[in-house]
Parts: sequence; structure tokens; C-alpha cells
Amino acid sequence: MKSRLASEVNRILILSGIAALAAVSLDSLWPVVIALAGYIVWHLRQLFELYSWLTQKEHTEPPDSSGLWGDLYTRLEHLFRKERRAQEELAGIIQRAQSSVNALEDAVLLIDRHGRLEYFNQTAEQFLGFRHSQDMNQVLTNLIRDPRLYNYLQQGLFREPLELASPKDDNRILQYHVTEFGPGDRLIMVRDVTRLHKLEQMRKDFVANVSHELKTPLTVLKGYLETLLGSVPDEQTRLRRALHQMDQQSSRMEALVHDLLMLSRLESSQPEGVQQAVLLHGLLQRMRDDAETLSGDKQQKISVDVPVDARLIGSPAELESAFSNLISNAVKYSPAKSEINIRYWQDERGAHFSVSDTGHGIDPTHIPRLTERFYRPDSSRHSETGGTGLGLAIVKHIMIRHQGRLEIKSEVGKGSTFTCHFPQARLVTKPTAVAG
Repeated sequence: MKSRLASEVNRILILSGIAALAAVSLDSLWPVVIALAGYIVWHLRQLFELYSWLTQKEHTEPPDSSGLWGDLYTRLEHLFRKERRAQEELAGIIQRAQSSVNALEDAVLLIDRHGRLEYFNQTAEQFLGFRHSQDMNQVLTNLIRDPRLYNYLQQGLFREPLELASPKDDNRILQYHVTEFGPGDRLIMVRDVTRLHKLEQMRKDFVANVSHELKTPLTVLKGYLETLLGSVPDEQTRLRRALHQMDQQSSRMEALVHDLLMLSRLESSQPEGVQQAVLLHGLLQRMRDDAETLSGDKQQKISVDVPVDARLIGSPAELESAFSNLISNAVKYSPAKSEINIRYWQDERGAHFSVSDTGHGIDPTHIPRLTERFYRPDSSRHSETGGTGLGLAIVKHIMIRHQGRLEIKSEVGKGSTFTCHFPQARLVTKPTAVAG
């Protein structure tokens, strides 16, 4: 760089010297003016050639030049080649990324904060019927006109995926997974779950049909057992003991069939369209009385803390089933003379119903799986209490149908708290008085 600058300075000095000698010999400043004008014109010519070279559409070799201009062309050419290599590498990466995304079995959509489609892969064309020539930059909910998808995107609660029929094929079930990134941008993965959906439906139908078919023979069997228990003399202790055990197991199986039918109905049916404001004070007071009867000789202290005018919008039968399951579990799995507290309250987040006990507690490793069907952290406890292993699964499904969630907190040796959280949309009025 210094050599180029020195050579340019030498060129200016030589030109200035020649112009000065000519001016002295001719006794005129015109040689100096002509020399400066020529120097300026030469630089302007170089500048225009640089502009013409930079603005041309196709890249060509740089113009021939010397001095600082020649060094500038050399450095610019080096930078341009480096940029072209970077662009080619980036284009290759983008091409490989697009090829890999197009090779996915799942549809991939990118939408901006306004809901417009910025990108979708080839699988989206198969699943959703999109076409690049017409649908790019269109609002997604204008292309998939389903109110459930619109509400799902508007609410912004993407913990659980959304399942919808394909707009292209009603027999294909698609599952939408949404991930947020950037300022309002969203990545949507659309997966074909038709096979899983059919298998799940087959499982539900099988459980429902088997449970329904078992109901009648169980009723007949239980009726005969009750008849035999009433007719066998007390002296035949061994026979009576056998019949009593059979009666207990048939009652347990009857409860299992009832819970299976309830769970099947919750899974296969849509939430009731018309729901009502459920008066909770009388309901929970009645449940407390039933819990005291169930407690029997255990002498447990059961308290209720619920406002007199507490009301909650929902299905009365389903809410009663959920609350009853939680209360009966607390009674069954809490030791004698323990305390059980039933509480309902409202705040700015919504409505809350909780059942707390001072029982043995649950190991934290089991809590995430407690709402699974037939999951039992301690099978011996369930066999002793006659539990079916479906109560918490029923509670979970009822909460989902009421747009709520079940929260479980427990500490070994100190007890457990099961809390049902309902959204504000389920509230009626703010309670004023409290009765226990």
C-alpha cells in the first residue's frame, strides 16, 4: 500500500515539475492548468469505469489500470470473489436445508406475526393442498378455514397439539405442533396421525364394547352371589367366606367397568354444548357427608371451605365425578384420624378446587404418571382399598373438557394436595360469604 501511495505521489510530483518547467519557459500558467485538468479528467475516467464495472449485471474482469486505481481494482476483485464463494456456500447450505425439509414426512410451515405463510415444504402440498404459485404470503387461516385452528393460534397455548382433519382429505387426521421463535414468528409441524388415530379409536371402541358386554353378566353374577350369601347358613363359614370374597371382587369389577365406561364416554364424546352454573356449596357439603360415611371407623377429620354462593359453569355430572374421585381417594389412602380439607376459591387467574390430606404422601417420581390409566405407585394399597386405577385419569379428562388442568403436589410423610384449576371463562360471580 505504501509503495502504491509513493508511486502516485511521484507521478504527481513529476507531472507538477514538467508543468512548472513549461510554465516558466512559456511565461504562462496554462501548462499547469492543462496538467491539473488532465490529471482530474484521468481520475474521473477511472471513477466512471469503476462505476460501470460495479453496476454491470454480469461479472467481468476489472478494467486495466495502474497506481492506486489498479490496486483498488485488485482488492475489489478479491473481495468479490470471496463474497461469491460465501454466497455459493450459503446457497448450497440453503439448498441442502430445503432438500432435507422437503424430504421430511411431516409438513413444515413458517408464518410471520401476521399469520402469513413465508415458507412451506412439499409435504404441505400433499397434506394441505397448498400451491406455491397462489398460496405463498397468504394468511394461513384463510387457506385452512377451521375455527378450531384460528382459536388455537389466537390463544397462543401450544403445550398440547391440535388435531384436525386435512382440508384436502377428510379421512386424513393431521396433528399441528406450533413452536414460537423471533418476534411473533411461528414454526408449524403438521404430522399425519391417521394410523395412530385409527388405532386409538379401535382401542376406545374395544374398551367400550367389552365394558358394556361385561356389565350384564356382572349384574347377574352379583345378584346370584347376594342371593347365596343370604341363604347360606352361618355355620358354613368356609363357604360364606368364599362367597363374601367373590362378592367383593365382583363389586370391584363392577366399579372397574363403570369407570371404563365413564372414561370411554369422556374420550369419545364432545363436551356438552349447553352447560350450566353448578352450585358448589350444597354439592361439596353432600360430598363431605358421603366421605365421612366412607371413612367409617377411621375417624378422619374432613372439613369444607367453600363460599355459600360459589358457582362454576360446567357439566354437573362431570364436575361431581371429578370432585368425588379426588375426595374418595383422599379418604381411602389417608390413615386413621388424619385431616382432609376440601376447599374452593376464586382469584384473578380463575377458579380452584383442592383436596388436601395429611396422609403418607407420594414419591415425586410417581407424580407425572399418576393420571395414566391403571398406573399404581403401590399396587398393594389399591388392592386393599379396591381402587380401579382410573380415578385420576377420569379427573384429567374432565378437566381437559372444562379447559382446566389438574395439579398434584405431594411430599412423602406429609400428605398430598390435588388441585383443579379452571379458567376465568368458567366463573359466574365472585363469592362473598364463606361457610364451612
